[in-house]
Amino acid sequence: MRILVTGFEPFGSDTENASGETVARLRERWDDPAIELVTAILPVSFAGAPARLGELVTEHRPHAVLALGEAGRRAAVTPERGARNLIDARIPDNDGAQPRGVPIDDGPERRTARFDVDAMVEAIRAVGVGAEASDDAGGFVCNRVAYELARSELPGGFLHVPAVRSRGVATVGAETDGAETGGTAGPADAGAPGFDELARAAEAAVRSLAAGVAAG
Repeated sequence: MRILVTGFEPFGSDTENASGETVARLRERWDDPAIELVTAILPVSFAGAPARLGELVTEHRPHAVLALGEAGRRAAVTPERGARNLIDARIPDNDGAQPRGVPIDDGPERRTARFDVDAMVEAIRAVGVGAEASDDAGGFVCNRVAYELARSELPGGFLHVPAVRSRGVATVGAETDGAETGGTAGPADAGAPGFDELARAAEAAVRSLAAGVAAG
């Protein structure tokens, strides 16, 4: 089985993105010949991220996709139940685009994720990392990618990790999270897991996704 896992490059004024760091550490620790792991970093771009995702799917033909992004003011790892048909950028993406209140397509207001969110939450908790299901992927590029996955035919979906940093705190946050919890991310000592824990959570998430695909 082949699973594609993506994270994001840094954006705003930050030089680090927790999702990209998590994917890098996941790749380093992965050792399971039954599951071929393909990892990649997506641009923080409303146009570029879904385009790059499509290229990766065409190139690697994965059986499932798990996309990771970072969210401010979340201390738990949060699989997303779906995505909104909306782009609402508080800050510009890395291409300078800042659409506000724009629908992604002429489809429904929300699309449901194509994986068992509750099973993934339990799998992450089972390896000792806090996890909760989320109903709001925000309005930035994370939600754009989550929506792209939700309308695809491939199993998979989106997983937010806390916006932790190797040093200091994130200066971005509100654009990656829902309106009710938006703001800058808290420091790692505020209860959020570190990168090694996030890599462990991502590994559990991949295994949960693979189990769901195998079960049909």
